[in-house]
Amino acid sequence: MTDTEVAHTLNVAVWAADAALYNIAQAIADKLHLPLLSTSQSFPQQPACAYPLVLAIVPNADCDYQLEMHDVTQKNSRLFIDYASGEIAYRAQHGGGRKQALAKAVGLKSGYSPNVIDSTAGLGRDAFVLANLGCCVTMIERSPVMACLLEDALRRAAYAEELNPWINQRLQLVGGDARQQIPALSEIAPADAIYIDPMYPPRTKSALVKKEMRFIQALVGEDLDSPTLLGIALQHAQKRVIVKRPSYAATIEGPKPSHTIDSKNTRYDVYMVTPPNY
Repeated sequence: MTDTEVAHTLNVAVWAADAALYNIAQAIADKLHLPLLSTSQSFPQQPACAYPLVLAIVPNADCDYQLEMHDVTQKNSRLFIDYASGEIAYRAQHGGGRKQALAKAVGLKSGYSPNVIDSTAGLGRDAFVLANLGCCVTMIERSPVMACLLEDALRRAAYAEELNPWINQRLQLVGGDARQQIPALSEIAPADAIYIDPMYPPRTKSALVKKEMRFIQALVGEDLDSPTLLGIALQHAQKRVIVKRPSYAATIEGPKPSHTIDSKNTRYDVYMVTPPNY
């Protein structure tokens, strides 16, 4: 499927909040092969707006502008990635440091910070936590729109005084399919650990999907290649592969994990490639 066909399938449009941001919106629309809505004082609303999802470029006093994904069919429904404040920053500061389950799963130890490929970046939360703990993390994101949101989050994070010294040294973004990007990246700098966070399978009982997850599902689509991705990761990781799963879900089809690390609602299935003697 071409980029244009993907854009049509997503039914996303780009919109600038004011005329000063129109050129930026135009560049983003061209890059993503998305339609550009005319700039107006009011935010697009349905039924006047033909697109249910709108990528909005809005002013930001600290760094000129920011990108937000809005669902115009739902009131006050937006997706905005912010590393400098909010939930992601709070988790990085108060999530338990190197003692938390994610850090243990990746293999963080005193004096040792592995290089990590996060093959399914999504909102970039786990990648940011690991980078904040000292890991060098390469995020891979296959959705061009989601990658654009992540790229903007990294740009804005560089303006934050507490993040500027390390954010661009430890957290990098690569767009594309992880099945192709992992082998390519491994030729340049093999990763100690490869992290996979597939789309969570639905519960047997119906439950309202979290708002931000609805955005991700709309932008990324179905996640049907996890077994293939696991196999590729096992071929290229230097020391371990980690698969994040909800506590209620079965392991990914393929080899059995070496061990698991549990947290409150999440399980990390760890596949050791080499013995844990480091």
